[in-house]
Amino acid sequence: MQKVKYNPLLIGVLLLVFTFCFSVVLAKAQNDKQINGAEHRSTVATFVQTLLNVADREQEGIGEEVRVVAQQQNETKDEVADAIDKIQNRSKIKTFLIGTDYRNLGALRSEMVQTRNRLEQLSRLLENIQSEEDKTELQNQIQTLEQEQQKIEDFIKAQEGKFSLFGWLVKLFNK
Repeated sequence: MQKVKYNPLLIGVLLLVFTFCFSVVLAKAQNDKQINGAEHRSTVATFVQTLLNVADREQEGIGEEVRVVAQQQNETKDEVADAIDKIQNRSKIKTFLIGTDYRNLGALRSEMVQTRNRLEQLSRLLENIQSEEDKTELQNQIQTLEQEQQKIEDFIKAQEGKFSLFGWLVKLFNK
């Protein structure tokens, strides 16, 4: 039986490349902390409370529609925050080997579409609000939620852009 000889230089280079790639991935992962679940919950809770205050002051049908949008956004804030936390808390080694948490990224994308629809609905309702104070307050809250949406969009892009050894294989099976 023949003994297989391993080139120590080749093994050393491969280990060095693997270590370098892994450390780059870990360093990048630590910089992806631009949003977290608790921060999202807090932002949306403030948004919802302000909308409910506007809805209470607007006695016509507009107030009820604003209240419904606020309640819908409130119902989904925990799901979005949990998805963000699950993606961020995923094992770095698992992310390096098979890629990011595509299921939770899909849930985030889906919720972003729903939130965009709610923002459009609020923008339409904005035209019918009588009080200038309420109009300004609603505009500010719409802008706040749009900024939160942009943070989530940036987060999704950062997660999708992470390097993984076998992520292409996982994507193949997820289709």
